[in-house]
Amino acid sequence: MIAAEFWKSWLAFWIMVGPALLTVIGFVFSLYLSHRHLDAMMEALKNSRYIYLWGPAWRGRGWFGGCVLIISIAGMVVWPRAYIRMGDVSPADIENFPPSLKRLLIIKVTMTVISFTGMIVAALLVKFR
Repeated sequence: MIAAEFWKSWLAFWIMVGPALLTVIGFVFSLYLSHRHLDAMMEALKNSRYIYLWGPAWRGRGWFGGCVLIISIAGMVVWPRAYIRMGDVSPADIENFPPSLKRLLIIKVTMTVISFTGMIVAALLVKFR
């Protein structure tokens, strides 16, 4: 059981609101990446099967398709081994991927993992109230 005074504290407020706020910031960051850097990312992965097959289809879907492509490319670049084994991404493209874009994708993945973890912690706190 968690004491009743905890739920009236600022710590409880930020534990509950923080992950949701980080999720909104992550979504806005995805929109930024899709508007400013998606073409450069797709060009850097031009030999990859996934980009060849799905890139033009998702690119034409507006902001939603741009966010899907950013999430997919982030997974391919940050954790490439599984995608290389499946044949979705070329190892040469991963080696030659621009470091500045990779850094932005690492920031995106980090924000997603932190917000997801924070939501789990918040849900557990509410459950064991």
